[in-house]
Amino acid sequence: MSSQSVHFQSARFITSAPDIRHLPADEGLEVAFAGRSNAGKSSALNVLTRQKSLARTSKTPGRTQQINVFSLDEDRRLIDLPGYGFAKVPLAMKHKWQEALSEYLQKRQCLRGLVVLMDIRHPMKDLDQELIHWAVSSELPVLVVLTKADKLNSGGRKATLMKIQEALPGFNGDVQAITFSSLNKSGLPDLERVLQGWFTLPTDEGNDTADPSAAE
Repeated sequence: MSSQSVHFQSARFITSAPDIRHLPADEGLEVAFAGRSNAGKSSALNVLTRQKSLARTSKTPGRTQQINVFSLDEDRRLIDLPGYGFAKVPLAMKHKWQEALSEYLQKRQCLRGLVVLMDIRHPMKDLDQELIHWAVSSELPVLVVLTKADKLNSGGRKATLMKIQEALPGFNGDVQAITFSSLNKSGLPDLERVLQGWFTLPTDEGNDTADPSAAE
């Protein structure tokens, strides 16, 4: 298995799956992206991979209804998990998505970390916190990405980030937070640095990454 740096621009779509039984073999390394249906998850994935339409974006939240798999190389993948929490989605579908999320987080052995995206103006809703608790209970590191940071001024961004950081120890796990904007690409280097660390094998030297939480 390669331990070289990941080239995120090499991402390509592999498959969509309704549950973990339809995913590729549980081997290699995966990093998953999750968030409420209006959190800007698809836009963040497109910015990360330098591709305008790798992950589908829509003015209608809730479009990601299955687990989407993107290959980075023969060993490493990005996972786009179903959006959650959008009121106009039928209740039965919400429950199905939540079951798929929970099962994936608890049973997928190759999962190395979870990126939880939240609109910086509406962070830490109940489902966001539940998702983080699921990940921590599975001993997964979590990166909270506060999206749409361009919607707040500098003072607002710093205040919100500080408030989130003060709450993170309460999850009793490896949880950190950054601000991010798909519009001006602020926070992209921090996101890349964390993901590169997660995609490095545990036996490799230099697996530790700098804590980007102090960066705006």
